Amino acid sequence: MDRMYRVLSFWTLVIAIMAYWGGLMKMSLLFFGLTAIFLSLSYMKLTERAYLQIFFGFMFFSFVGFTYYTFFVMPPAGAGEQSLSLLLM
Repeated sequence: MDRMYRVLSFWTLVIAIMAYWGGLMKMSLLFFGLTAIFLSLSYMKLTERAYLQIFFGFMFFSFVGFTYYTFFVMPPAGAGEQSLSLLLM
């Protein structure tokens, strides 16, 4: 399981580099941070159960954060379209 965290750190590094080249500085910093976290977790020699619980917690907060951002923070795409938060107000 520790090797899978190294795989995750590799792919988050790839995404961070592409975001940096694309000029998305906030996104690249986020993914550079995720790379450091995943790489450091991979060398902690935890049990497989601990690795799975950490990953499930990470995925839960990622999905909740993404859903919150898309519903309440992200601006509407077009003039005719409305976000859910604007429809509720």
